[in-house]
Amino acid sequence: MILLGNLLAGLAVVVDMVLNMAMWMLIISALLSWVNPDPFNPIVRFLHAVTHPILKPIRRFVPPLGGKIDLSPIIAIILIVFLQTFLVGSMRSYARLMLAGV
Repeated sequence: MILLGNLLAGLAVVVDMVLNMAMWMLIISALLSWVNPDPFNPIVRFLHAVTHPILKPIRRFVPPLGGKIDLSPIIAIILIVFLQTFLVGSMRSYARLMLAGV
């Protein structure tokens, strides 16, 4: 059980890091949308390519307020925080139980 507990604890750390990086990319992408950056910049293209698949399903259900204010990054960040709390927290708790031998 020690091996599985450590595997699950390590997986929880990796999932937490991926979710944290996704959250920061969403924040940076949202901030960049305020200044209208060069769309041919490789960093801007990368951020758009990474964040667009996350935001597209949310934008289908939540249209922009007044046609201009996009709430999808805020909703995506809230969902990421929920996943960090629920999924990663559950994985860590279960890993602790496995390591304790319960």
